Amino acid sequence: MTTEALLAQPRGFCAGVDRAIAIVERALQMHGAPIYVRHEIVHNDHVVSDLRAKGAVFVEELDEVPDGATVIFSAHGVSLAVREAAQARGLSVFDATCPLVTKVHVEVTRMRREGREVVMVGHRGHPEVEGTMGQAESGVHLVETVDDVARLTVANPDQLAYVTQTTLSVDDCLEIVDALKKRFPAILEPKKQDICYATQNRQDAVKFMAPQCDLVLVIGSPSSSNSNRLREVAEKMGVEARLIGSAAELDARWLEGRKRIGVTAGASAPEKLVTELVERLRGLGVAQVRTLPGVEEAVEFPLPKGLSGRG
Repeated sequence: MTTEALLAQPRGFCAGVDRAIAIVERALQMHGAPIYVRHEIVHNDHVVSDLRAKGAVFVEELDEVPDGATVIFSAHGVSLAVREAAQARGLSVFDATCPLVTKVHVEVTRMRREGREVVMVGHRGHPEVEGTMGQAESGVHLVETVDDVARLTVANPDQLAYVTQTTLSVDDCLEIVDALKKRFPAILEPKKQDICYATQNRQDAVKFMAPQCDLVLVIGSPSSSNSNRLREVAEKMGVEARLIGSAAELDARWLEGRKRIGVTAGASAPEKLVTELVERLRGLGVAQVRTLPGVEEAVEFPLPKGLSGRG
């Protein structure tokens, strides 16, 4: 019989996700539906469904947005080509790109202006990676693994810099960065690491929680990079971990023979999903729920101009 559930601290929404959702909600208040959003505003099915019900229309490409409409760029950021296309069509744009992603965009732009090629550590096909690499027309290389580093061909090894996706596994990223530094000793690193504070804090919280548990449940959508990394962090510590979208996906059989269950949530997962999961666990016989000590986050990002007034 499972007797206890531990809640990781911190978990769930980060400042960038809070801001992105607020941008869509404020735009709907001020301009009315429909408001178009390029790509899922954040990678969480429940958040997207909630905003869709309020009048947001999610599209993958700008050509799906009617002339004269308002469009919001997702928290993951977009390429220069997307920005230019929106401007050329005269679309009204609100940018929900996380400020910590924008910081990486600025780094890429500066490095290319200085004549450096840029190596991006990240996952191919992820919208954040596509947006970041799209800050330059050329000279940006993607590596996903240490093997990719060994195969990398660059014009001038002495004129290199690297950046990283903000939602990577901290440990995996360190391995790849170490390989880059060994192969290209002159490579320039960011002034401050690109993996964001929220990703780091949530992974650290799982590292603290996992050894105390015999099963870790991570609430998040399959498309969420940072949620998948939380599951991997627990697994690398030798603890079984499962990524679930909500309490409805919990299989009671997973609890058989477990004494302590760990619960966390990705940075794009709302706290109400944690509350619902805890209620389900209690209903299945979990007697005690305890929040672990951890970092208390107080980061806030302002809304863009034009949305910061009262709606």
